Amino acid sequence: MRRKVVQTVPGTDVLQDSLSIHRLDAASAERWDAFVRDCPEATFFHRAGWKAVIEEALGHDCPFSFAERDGVICGILPLVHIKSLLFGNSLASTGFTVGGGPAVLPGPDYEAIHHALDAEAVRLAEALGVGHLEYRGRSPRHSDWAHNPGLYVGFRKAIGPDPEKDMLEIPRKQRAMVRKGIKAGLVSEIDRDAERLHPIYAESVRNLGTPVFPKNYFNQLLTVFGDDADIVTVLSDGVPVASVMNFYFRNEVLPYYGGGTFDARRVAGNDFMYWEVMRRAVERGYTLFDFGRSKLGTGAFSFKKNWGFEPEPLDYEYRLFKLDSIPEVNPLNPKYRYFIAAWKRLPLPVANFVGPFLARNLG
Repeated sequence: MRRKVVQTVPGTDVLQDSLSIHRLDAASAERWDAFVRDCPEATFFHRAGWKAVIEEALGHDCPFSFAERDGVICGILPLVHIKSLLFGNSLASTGFTVGGGPAVLPGPDYEAIHHALDAEAVRLAEALGVGHLEYRGRSPRHSDWAHNPGLYVGFRKAIGPDPEKDMLEIPRKQRAMVRKGIKAGLVSEIDRDAERLHPIYAESVRNLGTPVFPKNYFNQLLTVFGDDADIVTVLSDGVPVASVMNFYFRNEVLPYYGGGTFDARRVAGNDFMYWEVMRRAVERGYTLFDFGRSKLGTGAFSFKKNWGFEPEPLDYEYRLFKLDSIPEVNPLNPKYRYFIAAWKRLPLPVANFVGPFLARNLG
């Protein structure tokens, strides 16, 4: 798909008569990812591979769009169309991740390119009849869109080059938990498939009242992202008790999908697991640890803060079409309270069978 942009951008004198909008395909994927590597606004969640994974493993259309001038990509916008009977019809950048929104290289046409990508997203949203369009960027750009400040925060911290120094920078009580895992004889191993991760993660999210993704989704992530993704699994006396999938991008490591069994609590398996991710990343030369987002007031928020990470507010943006307010599809919404309580009581085989059908629609 190619769409030529001919418009004057409000607030500028730039006429975009040489700018065109294209849809990401196999032929443009390499150029897309080269742009992601070079663009300061881009994140791991802007990578082209998410389109393939989400379409193949979760079954949603991903109209990833990019702006091009004279054969050179100058801006990108990954979008995921999620149409669900339970949770509504939406367009998100980027669905099933914690990041996204338009990414544009700095330059004299910066605002003009942003505007062109916004216009394409709005056009798609209207054509698809969605209730809302969501950007999950770190910094909001639209004062006239709806926002949700105070719901999510991110946690990022510099690490390395000395793991021992990193250990000493962990607050005392949390450091004691890591050392407890070390004294318990825990060891970590790298996995290249989700055979050990999935049952552990499934048990963990069931205990939180959340449906689990299908195992194929995790294996697809490993296949598509290759050396930029792995799984760290923690064993106690040879038995897996905690496991986490990690992403690697530029100088940072992002532990993303993780959990522990009931036995992990006894030996501080989760604490040891995240330390091992950090330690291994430092050995590979990574200098930033991204603990991901959490909702204010949750156990995950407290856990990450206890590691000495300072929360950074995330202010997502919503262009509303058929809604009067921001959709609250998250566990803090009181209307999901009884569902969450019931899900926690489900036998694991039942939760693992039904869960993937629901998780595919949460976005």
